[in-house]
Amino acid sequence: MTQPDDLLDERSMSKLRWGCRRGLLENDLFIERFFKTYGAAMTVSQAQAMNALMDLSDNDLLDLLLVRKEPEGDLTEVNVVDLLKLIRSKPHKL
Repeated sequence: MTQPDDLLDERSMSKLRWGCRRGLLENDLFIERFFKTYGAAMTVSQAQAMNALMDLSDNDLLDLLLVRKEPEGDLTEVNVVDLLKLIRSKPHKL
């Protein structure tokens, strides 16, 4: 049985990435940067949080990513909020 902290398997990751393709380039850029930075360590609970974000319209998602709005309702769940922080963050250069 899969646990929330288990790493996402390759097949699930592939399906998630496919489902995260968006109509707005700006959203795709945020999401692609997230996958490049954190994808290899993505957990089941993060994937569930990503799916919750992907249920949003492109404009609502962009507003969250650009910090024009903060999560409301079901999106205030801690895993969604934590994932949103990661997506919004800029990767650190070494």
